[in-house]
Amino acid sequence: MQLVGEIPVYGLEVGPETRCEHYRGERDVVAFRFACCERYYPCFRCHAAVADHEAGGWPETRFDEPSVLCGACGTTLTAPTYLDSDSRCPACEAPFNPGCKDHLEYYLER
Repeated sequence: MQLVGEIPVYGLEVGPETRCEHYRGERDVVAFRFACCERYYPCFRCHAAVADHEAGGWPETRFDEPSVLCGACGTTLTAPTYLDSDSRCPACEAPFNPGCKDHLEYYLER
């Protein structure tokens, strides 16, 4: 477990900006909150590796609650804010990996 600000992020080899064993690129600085356990993980593979249950994406009925964490500055974002972010943190401008949006079915229920 790695603290990013006050928020614990779980997974394999999680670094201070939420990079993990699976994604270590310069722009891999987001973690997603899973509704099944209310915990943040850098990726769905980390959840599968360390959680003792099946993953549950963030439900659309809770899109007004924070569910994405910027590992660069520790800001939490709602799903709509993340989706509209143009792959950058709206608080610190850190670039996000645009490829994360290719896996949204693991993170967000829509």
